[in-house]
Parts: sequence; structure tokens; C-alpha cells
Amino acid sequence: MSRYRTPLKNVRGLGAAKHGTQHFVHQRLTATALVLLGVWFLCFVVSLVGADYLTAADAVSRPWNAVLLVGFLVAMFWHAQLGMQVVLEDYVHNSLIALALQVSVKFIAVLGAIVSIFAVARIALAG
Repeated sequence: MSRYRTPLKNVRGLGAAKHGTQHFVHQRLTATALVLLGVWFLCFVVSLVGADYLTAADAVSRPWNAVLLVGFLVAMFWHAQLGMQVVLEDYVHNSLIALALQVSVKFIAVLGAIVSIFAVARIALAG
């Protein structure tokens, strides 16, 4: 009876379940955001070359700069996590190790984003 099954019937219900497209779109959106925010960030950092701490803190505490900096940090950590997820899915074949690494990468990305945003908020709200 199994010789009458088509390959489509064998795999129906398995696979990415349409999550691959969402992952692809998120990668492209974060990459686009990083291009735009990266240009702003580069200009922002170059404008602060030679500045002392108080001048830099004052620049970060301006609302638009703080918002753009937080946007850059969120996009950066999210994009990094998505990229590492793809690398781990492609090259780690032991499911237990892959799961542990995926959880570790997500944890590190979320922790890094939270700490970075807290630092920006602390500077922005103190000034």
C-alpha cells in the first residue's frame, strides 16, 4: 500500500510550517533597518570623536538620539540572533546540542539587548 503514496503525501504536515518565510522577512527587515540606522550611528559616533564624557552623555540624552540608538540596538541583537539561528540550524546536527545552543544564543541576545537599552535609558534619563 505504501508504494502508492506520493512524496507530497509523505511529507504533508511536516517541515517548517511556513515559519521559514517569516524568518526570511525578519532577517531582511532587520538588515534594512541596520543599514539605515548604521549610517546614522556611524555619523553619530564620528561626531563624538574627541568629545569628553559629558558631551557624549549629553548627545545620547537627546530624545531622538536615544530613540535611534535603542532602535539600532534592538535591530542589531535581533538580526544577530536570527543569523546565529540559521548557522546553528545548518551546521549543528546533534539535536540536543543544537537546542542548547539555540537557547543560549537567544538568552545572550535578549540579555545583551536589555543591558544595552538599560544603559541608554540610564544615560538619557539622567541628563
